[in-house]
Order: sequence, then C-alpha cells, then structure tokens
Amino acid sequence: MIIKNDMTIKIGGEAGMGVESGGAGLAKSLSRGGLYIFGLQDYMSRIRGGHNFFQVRVSEKELFTHNDEVHLLIAFTKDCIERHLHEVVKGGAVVYDEALAYDASIIEQAGVQACPIPLTKLATELGGHRIMANTCALGATAGMTGYDFGRIQDIIETNFKKKGDETIQKNLAVAKAGYDWAHDKFAKNFHYKLEPINTDPAKRRMILHGNQAIGMGSIAGGCKFISAYPMTPATSIFEYITSKANKYGVVSKQTEDELAAILFAIGANHAGVRGMTCTSGGGFSLMVEALGLASITETPVVIAEVQRGGPSTGLPTRTEQPDLEFVIFCSQGETPRIVIAPSTIEECFEMGWRAFNLAEKYQCPVIILSDLFLSSQLRSVDKSHFDFKAVKIDRGALLTDKELDKITDYKRHAFSENGISARAIPGHRNGVYVTTSDEHTEYGYAVEDATDRNKMMEKRMTKYDTMMADMKAPELYGDKDADITLIGWGSTYGAIREAVDILRKKGQKINFLKFTDIWPFPVDKVIPLLKKAKFLVAVENNYTAQLANVIRRCTGIDVNAKILKYSGRPFSPEEIIANLKEEAKIHV
Repeated sequence: MIIKNDMTIKIGGEAGMGVESGGAGLAKSLSRGGLYIFGLQDYMSRIRGGHNFFQVRVSEKELFTHNDEVHLLIAFTKDCIERHLHEVVKGGAVVYDEALAYDASIIEQAGVQACPIPLTKLATELGGHRIMANTCALGATAGMTGYDFGRIQDIIETNFKKKGDETIQKNLAVAKAGYDWAHDKFAKNFHYKLEPINTDPAKRRMILHGNQAIGMGSIAGGCKFISAYPMTPATSIFEYITSKANKYGVVSKQTEDELAAILFAIGANHAGVRGMTCTSGGGFSLMVEALGLASITETPVVIAEVQRGGPSTGLPTRTEQPDLEFVIFCSQGETPRIVIAPSTIEECFEMGWRAFNLAEKYQCPVIILSDLFLSSQLRSVDKSHFDFKAVKIDRGALLTDKELDKITDYKRHAFSENGISARAIPGHRNGVYVTTSDEHTEYGYAVEDATDRNKMMEKRMTKYDTMMADMKAPELYGDKDADITLIGWGSTYGAIREAVDILRKKGQKINFLKFTDIWPFPVDKVIPLLKKAKFLVAVENNYTAQLANVIRRCTGIDVNAKILKYSGRPFSPEEIIANLKEEAKIHV
C-alpha cells in the first residue's frame, strides 16, 4: 500500500558532511511543494567530527513536533546506521554510501530495505568533490520517494546562485545521478511517497526557527539596539537582528562578555531606545547583578534567555528547561521582573514585540525564556500566522516634550499607587535627573533612611500587583471535562498537543494546560482551571518539575504525577504516551 505525504526522513553523519545543509535544503524543497514540514536538528558541540543528524517530518497537515518513527534514513557513516536503524519502521529504507561496505543483511534482518548508492563516487566524478555527496543524497531522497526533481533543482539553483552557473550545474548533475540511481534500483519496493500539492509561489509558507521569530518580532516591536556576547543557543537571535540591522536602523554590538552586553542594553533603554540582549543560562548568570541595576533604577530591558542543559557549561548544544526558577528568583534583594515563555514559533514572534511593551509599561526587566529545541526547530508556517498589523507599541508612562515643558519639579522615581513613575528620556531641561544603584529618594539621590527605604521598596514591588492585569491565563487544549490534565510550558507544547490528539482519538478524555505568562504568576486566572482538573500531570524537560514547583508555591496545588526528561533531548508524543501509561495508569 502506498503511503503518500506522511513520513519522516532522517539524515545523519559527522559534522562537516553537510548534514544540516542537506536537511535544510530538503525541508525547503518539500515546503515549496506545498507540504508542511517540521525539522529537528541534533548536533554536537564541535566543529568537525561527532554524530549529527537532521530529521524532517512531512505531512499535508500542520505539524508542531517530530515523532520517533523514521521511514527513510540517509546515512553518511556506519555509526549513523548503527545508531538509528532501530528507529526505522518495517518497510522503511536505509540509503547509504556503498563505499561504507556495510553489511546489508543487518539492515534487511530488521525488515528494512538496504539501499547502497555510490554517493561519494558520483559526487567526485560528476561534481569534482566528495563534499557534494550530500547533494547526491538529496537527489536520492527525491528518487526514493518519487518527489518531483524540479523541486530539488529549484532549491539547488537558489542555494548556489551566488557561486555561479558552473557550481549550479555540477550540483544538479550530482543530484540527478543520485535521483536516477535510487529511483531505478530501489524506489519500486519503497512504499512511502512524496508529491507536491501546491507549487504556487504566492502561497509559499515561511520556514523559520524560534530564534528568527523572536528577532522578527523584536524588530517589528521597534527594537533599535541589540548587544550580545555569542552563546549557543541564543546567538542566532543576535545574528538575525544583525543581518537586518541596516535595513531597519538597528544598532548591533558584539560585546566582550555578557556583563557588558546587558549593561549596553540597559544604557540604550535609559537613553530612550528599545534595546535588548540575548544569552543562555551561563551568560545570564553573569547578568544577574545588572538585572538588579535595571530593576532598582526602573529601566526597561528585554533579555532573551535561550536555555540549554546545565549546570556550568553543561550541554552546549542540547535542549532542556532548567532555568525557570532561576530567572524568576535570581538577584541580590527582591526585584520585580516579568518572565514569559513562548511555546511555538508564532508565540516567539508575538513575545518578541510584546516583551518591549511590558518592559516599558512596567519599567522593569522582561525575560523571554526559550530553549534550544524551540530555538532551532524548523517549521513551515503560513504567513498569515504573523500578523504585523496586530503589533502594538505601548511605551507606558513615557513623557513627551510637551508634557515635560509643563513640569517644574521632576521626580524620576515619584511614588504612585500603581508603582509606576513618569519616565523622561534624557535631553529635556525639565527632565534632568539622577538615579543610582543604591537605594534612593524620589529624585534619585542615594538614601539609607528607613522610611524612604520602605516607601521605595513598596513602590517597586507594587508593580507585581499592577502587572497581573497583563498576565495571560494558561490556554486549555482538548476535552473540557477530562480525566487527565497535562501541564506544560515552552517547547514541550508540540509533543504534548500531539499526544493529547492521539489519546483522544483512542477514547481517552484528556486535555492540556499550556502556560506562557509565568511570572508574576497569574494566580487568580490559574486556580479555577487547576481546581477543575481531576488528575494533574506535569511534563517538563528538567529534573525537578520547576513549573510544578511554581504552581505549588503560588496556589498550594500539587500535581499528581510528573513526566520529566533531562537527557538533553526533546520529548516526542510517543514518549509522553508511554509515560502516561505508567504514571496515570491509562489503558489505550
């Protein structure tokens, strides 16, 4: 039986073999054929060597996550075959370079078709270099699946346009040779096929990852300054905004370290510019004292913290959700801040611009908390999902020149019922003020008087009460009257959502409560939802169930079970279902 437009392709090999570029090219060619794709990248923290893979799931329906079943494995090394053969479904296939001299009987014993192709030989003879073996494999993938070679040609011409016609023609020759070899020798017995369903350029979807979406949203929200010290996996936010800097008038500054990065961003905001920085957990650790500076001086600043496995250097290129409680509670002293955590690429875009509104409205740091999986996953997304007309700019209590003209006694940190003081951008003669990292008066002068300290501390912390109006309630997905409620945040969204869909189809009454606005915790909006739940299960990529801890701290409600993963790898729907059978004793 032919199964069309519903499969997963995994490309694996060592760093430097073109695994990522080959996978990205395949994803783009499939998307240009009107198909939805979800790309999962897995790479080691080294420039060359070590096993990497790129996994592309393809469907005619919108995708939010990967799955465990692989239908076609493209292996550049023996190690790749040995690592992933068990993931290939019966009836699937393994395409590999015949120069590996791998024992085909091992593959066939697993009920999988062995497809040796002279990838390196064809690349060398037709393209002049073995590096084109990944181009040959791209063609072979199309040949195995019957996918229109014109889509592959389109991508090759696009990708190599800057390198000239000779390079394009060599890559096309190599790709076509791979296509013909796979199609003529192996395709007949491979029952998973791919076929374009729409090739209209006007209806092409965007393919992007979470960090690009944060960058796009930030620019749309008026970001005019970014400073950063490169740190995986946050660097691509900095790279994306920097690549658009000239077009949109953004100043981009690579600093000597993370301390300088956040101080530059605080300085930009102090001067009236919407500025941000980005880092991961280790870099954020260095920013903590400056976070307190922004809080006590009531200077808005946006920090994108893209998590990876810790502690210390930890797992530089692996995903985890270990920093939630850290970013909520870090700082010497008690200081207000907002923590929001996107779950999808669309939410990365929204939070990119929304974070600046919150930072300026409440004159405090706002932390966008993402993670490696969300930062690097590739999804094809309809352009309509990014509504630039919905982008709003709210600069809060920012005084205009006309308002400053009427002021004779400006107090930068004036006491107010909602904790927010009118803010002036330096430059107007009536808006001159001082401020300091010491405790201070309404005028910003350092003070140690107990009464002034109490009043100023209470003013700043009152912002937490004021912020609650802008904190969103968690979203409920699935059955309203469910026997099991899954709780999640961030990049676990896709796997949890699909697990819920699968279980509902099998008759299980289940739903999913997704948290995005995490601090200050919207207690009054959360408690009614939690009290309706019959059996709460926390699903988190960390060891201690940190969101569950925050929920218990703020509501007194504890979860009934926990599904936790801290191996540096993301959840799949299949994993969640398997764990639910154990933790919740479901039978499906």
